[in-house]
Order: sequence, then C-alpha cells, then structure tokens
Amino acid sequence: MDVGRRRRTFTEKFKAQVALEAVKGVKTLAALAAEYKVHPNQISTWKKQLVTKAPELFSSGKDARGKSEEELTAPLYEEIGRLKMDIRWLEKKL
Repeated sequence: MDVGRRRRTFTEKFKAQVALEAVKGVKTLAALAAEYKVHPNQISTWKKQLVTKAPELFSSGKDARGKSEEELTAPLYEEIGRLKMDIRWLEKKL
C-alpha cells in the first residue's frame, strides 16, 4: 500500500454532473468511468443517491414548517394546561 497516496475528493457539483449523465443513459457506466476517471461503482452510487433524493428537491417547505410549528406548540399547550390546573387548585385552597 502506498502511504503517500491520498484519497481523491469530489465536489458536490462534480458528483451531480456525473450522476445526471448516468441517469440520462446516453453513455454507459464504463464510458463515464473512463471519461471522468471514477470507478463505475462510485458512479452508480451517486446515481442512486440522485434518484432517491430527487423528490426532496421538489417538496414544498410547508410540510417541514408545519410539523416543526406543531412540535413547538404542543409542549406549550401542555404547560398552559398544567398551569390552569394549578390555578384552580390554588383557588380552592384559598
């Protein structure tokens, strides 16, 4: 094993470009691998990631905001309910 050899890192833009070409299917994985000097298995991994995460790109932010808002307000309403019960209990004791 060569100790001085470093792993190659690829930018997100490069990965997206290669994966998009793989999805288009104009060239084979072997041709893309030769052109970009990347292993075909790596290209197929990037292609799978692109295909599985594509629906997230087109999802509206309303779903995420609505859920987080509900998650934030639920504990507050619980606290309000507890405080109201405490007030009623104190009113009876006085």
